[in-house]
Amino acid sequence: MSLSETYGQWSESAAAVLAKSRRVDVADLPGTPTELLSTPIPGGLTVRPLYTRLDETPEPGLPGEFPFVRGADRARDVVLGWRVTERFADDDTAASAVNEQILDACANGTSGLWLRVGEGIDADGLGAALAGVYLDLLPVTLDVGADVAAAEAFLRVLEQAPAAPQEAAPTVATTHSLGLSPLTAAFSGRPGVADSDAVALAVRVADGAHADRVRTLCVDGLDFSGGGADPVTELGLVVAAGVAHVRALVDAGLTAAQALRQITFAISVTDDQFGAIAKLRALRLMWARVAEVLGVPDAGAAVTHAVTDLAMFAQRDPWVNMLRSTVAAFGAGVGGADQVTVHTFDAAIPGEERTSKPAFARRIARNTQLLLLEESNIGRVLDPGGGSWFIESLTDDLADAAWAVFTDVENRGGYSAALADGSIAQRVADALAQRDAAVAKRATPVTGVSEFPNLDEPALSAAASTATDLPGAAPNLARVARHFEALRDRADAVAAAGERPAALLIPLGPIAEHNGRTTFIANLLAAGGIAAINPGPVAADGIAALTAEHSPRVAVLCGTKARYADEGPAALAAAREAGIDRIYLAGPDKEWPDADSPPDGSLRAGIDAVAVLTDLLDLITDSARTGATA
Repeated sequence: MSLSETYGQWSESAAAVLAKSRRVDVADLPGTPTELLSTPIPGGLTVRPLYTRLDETPEPGLPGEFPFVRGADRARDVVLGWRVTERFADDDTAASAVNEQILDACANGTSGLWLRVGEGIDADGLGAALAGVYLDLLPVTLDVGADVAAAEAFLRVLEQAPAAPQEAAPTVATTHSLGLSPLTAAFSGRPGVADSDAVALAVRVADGAHADRVRTLCVDGLDFSGGGADPVTELGLVVAAGVAHVRALVDAGLTAAQALRQITFAISVTDDQFGAIAKLRALRLMWARVAEVLGVPDAGAAVTHAVTDLAMFAQRDPWVNMLRSTVAAFGAGVGGADQVTVHTFDAAIPGEERTSKPAFARRIARNTQLLLLEESNIGRVLDPGGGSWFIESLTDDLADAAWAVFTDVENRGGYSAALADGSIAQRVADALAQRDAAVAKRATPVTGVSEFPNLDEPALSAAASTATDLPGAAPNLARVARHFEALRDRADAVAAAGERPAALLIPLGPIAEHNGRTTFIANLLAAGGIAAINPGPVAADGIAALTAEHSPRVAVLCGTKARYADEGPAALAAAREAGIDRIYLAGPDKEWPDADSPPDGSLRAGIDAVAVLTDLLDLITDSARTGATA
């Protein structure tokens, strides 16, 4: 039997199951099994339910060879794997203290450095901060903000560094990045050097002694992803910014090959495991195509630094961030990132509010990668996802969609023109709105925040919960959990002043019947900081006593459709007579038996939970204030 015939059999069987579950004939299904079982993902892409040899794509070549899908470095040390790159000096620590931190980290597994130049380390302090570091072995990435002099100072440090006992030849893995990001920083609002200064320095580096080991410009995708860009938008804008840099460098006198080799890429990775893998592979494919169009395909190896996206980090239940980071680091490693940075699990919390010691948080972040490398051996195989029908298809789909974004930017006159006319900001804003809608409806769950929240968790201060100046984050950072966390902050403030906002559950029938819905409602309410009062099974004649005991302003009827038919109208009438302001139904509206006298609304899967919980807090807290005043 041929593969197409086997696939046809699967389709027929799947259609029969779908028709049975929907209680319709196969001919009445609204689409094919593939269409009905496919999952839309951000960026307008679709994940199909099944990938077979029918989805096989041509072999993408070897690592280090055009089109570089399988990696930029053909000579990567499979024992060392990717570079575990740790960020330093965000807290303005003095250069000598940073040097101690760096040397200790390197002795414990760090193999790449990301160094912020600021108040603690200025241009003159770079040498002291990097004393004892073998700069031919460890790649250094700078975050100099608007201080181009610091980037120039690093070049002097390279020139004055003592010769290593045995000099290592430059490779992709040991490439230094001066980290100048004028184009992407102009979007996010990060401090950045002038584009003309960055281009001038890149020209000097390309024509100087360090051309084979230093890259000047960094196209930073986190400036887009932190503001809400989905992977398609991030990749398209990253390539557009990269091409704008290439044009400026060529206009300044460099060859296309020299220009391409002055650029590195910083790319966000999240807990979307396969998305992270495909994103890095797709970027290399797209950048190789740019190099091919320029006539220098061999110069199109994109050097990538994958960074866990601070937008995915939650302030509430921050320990879950360890799990998010592990998945993100796995995706980055399998996707072939040359360097990977895992932010500390408490990175979304301002420093003064963190309860864990910095050394502990750093060690956990570092060991997240070291366990993947040294225990799971993820780095020992280059492009382990290569050949997977799903990963190869997702890579191509992502690259095609992102290329359409890039070409649209080009049609508008290029990156700078699209930035000026607001179209880039609109793209990112549209992606953020779609993401926020999915989070609000809990279609995109945030563990510990919108799902399984812990109401007994210590509250953050108001200043901490509203802080946006997080180390390593751009000013436009829009964290995924921020709207739910704002509700929690609001409820915690009420609880600190008196009593936590609460709603009364009215469970109908035995526990076995209502437990699923009472659990769902309690979880939903807790996502907004509202406690659920669950007295156990209640009959209509017991509601008045419960209301007198708890004085609830909001109640939720919880039961099965059959139980609603038997006991619902009486329970609703009793709750209204007891003076409860608003009464909800747990489950779909259609389960209520009396259309002439329905509850005030329904709480079910798919609602805009942020809007509903905001409305509930308005009602409960306003009522509480009114009662206190009276």
